[in-house]
Amino acid sequence: MQIRVLLFAGLAERAGEREIRVSVAEGALVRDLLQAVGEQYPALAPLLGGCFVSVNQEYAVPDKALAPGDEVAILPPVSGGEELRFAVTTEPLSADKLVRLVSNPRAGAVLAFVGTVREFTHGQRTVSLTYEAYAPMAVEKMKQIAAEVAERWPGAELAMHHRIGDLQIEEIAVVAAVATPHRNEAFEAGRYAIERLKQIVPIWKKEVWEDGSEWKGHQQGPWNPLALPDDAERR
Repeated sequence: MQIRVLLFAGLAERAGEREIRVSVAEGALVRDLLQAVGEQYPALAPLLGGCFVSVNQEYAVPDKALAPGDEVAILPPVSGGEELRFAVTTEPLSADKLVRLVSNPRAGAVLAFVGTVREFTHGQRTVSLTYEAYAPMAVEKMKQIAAEVAERWPGAELAMHHRIGDLQIEEIAVVAAVATPHRNEAFEAGRYAIERLKQIVPIWKKEVWEDGSEWKGHQQGPWNPLALPDDAERR
């Protein structure tokens, strides 16, 4: 059966239209429709994981059955679709949130890297960390990394959030989530993304130790992304 689907905001921009027709089997559920949308309109697939669905102007759960003539709308988050994927924030981070942002019907693997504040570094005890960033540039560089990942691993989707401000031991400082069609690609793309973040994203940390403190910038400069060495420095 054919289902009429209304699109809004970033979804409509990606599709180039505000209304699409999607073919699904008789008795299909909302989750089946979303999968079909991702397959029939690949440009929309990366955004669907963070969206809501309404059926006949009522919010619908994934298990709701659809019928011919239903008016379905796919609603991006109020705060803005794709831009949620890349953020510098003072708020606590959630790996689950980023996993939802990159999950899509074409993905066979979703991997999340979570960087936390550790207590000991090279034998020195860390009391706390303070992160600072040039936030607008940092977000743009995260988008650049996503473009590099998509070029190297076709079909890969990436989201990155970094926290700034004062963090305590065990708190999450950075999350990078990647979704790819196959497992090996997820591991490779995830590692690449976090190493590139260390190279080019303008974020600094002040590590407060028991016997002193030190500012560190973990970006290494605008290296050629195609020449990332296998033995790149791990910090």
